[in-house]
Amino acid sequence: MPQASRILAAPPRGEPAQYMNLTATRLTAALGRPAFVRKDGTTEMWRYDGAACRAFFFLYGSPLAVRHVETLPHGAQSAADMACLTALRSSPAKTS
Repeated sequence: MPQASRILAAPPRGEPAQYMNLTATRLTAALGRPAFVRKDGTTEMWRYDGAACRAFFFLYGSPLAVRHVETLPHGAQSAADMACLTALRSSPAKTS
């Protein structure tokens, strides 16, 4: 008999205020070019890779701006871990 797959609970919501509504230009100025970009219609997902985490920024709307942020691993109280975002922001490897 096949095992039932375990569905993990979604992380709690809670957006980091300093990143919300950043335009694509301002996000690039803050973190450099993303390691990966996925475009799906009018929505884009930008991934930034750090030494100990990854951050995912979901941009949509007009103008294109950050509407949701998640990190892996997730934060304790939200989908985004502030330590990860801080580390990415202060990374010397940013390229514009």
